[in-house]
Amino acid sequence: MYEPIRTKSVHRMADDDQNAYPHRSREEELDIQLAGHLAALLAVTDELGDAAAGELIARQVARLRGAPPARHAGLSGSNPRSLHQRAHALAGRALVVAASRADTAVAILAAERMDAHTAALTSPELVSAP
Repeated sequence: MYEPIRTKSVHRMADDDQNAYPHRSREEELDIQLAGHLAALLAVTDELGDAAAGELIARQVARLRGAPPARHAGLSGSNPRSLHQRAHALAGRALVVAASRADTAVAILAAERMDAHTAALTSPELVSAP
């Protein structure tokens, strides 16, 4: 009734391309994402002039990337309020990824940075600044 297929199919299965490009595990992807958030937080922290916190963040970035991070070279000229808001948001993102990755050291560091930036945002000196 039907003639069997005698030629090789021109269609490929989705599984055929598994080795065509490198794959990363979920942990590797989370490491990359976490290192990126921390590097961005480091840049804002350096701009705010908080050297002690910058060193703690740089140590975690180096651990995740396997190399020391590039430090912030220039200043953006942003006002301190917007820098603290940006740093708070970045620390929050880092906290979420660290919790997903079960990285306690980074989660604690991110939570401390969030607290520090919240305190800075509510301080009288910053509130009265233009």
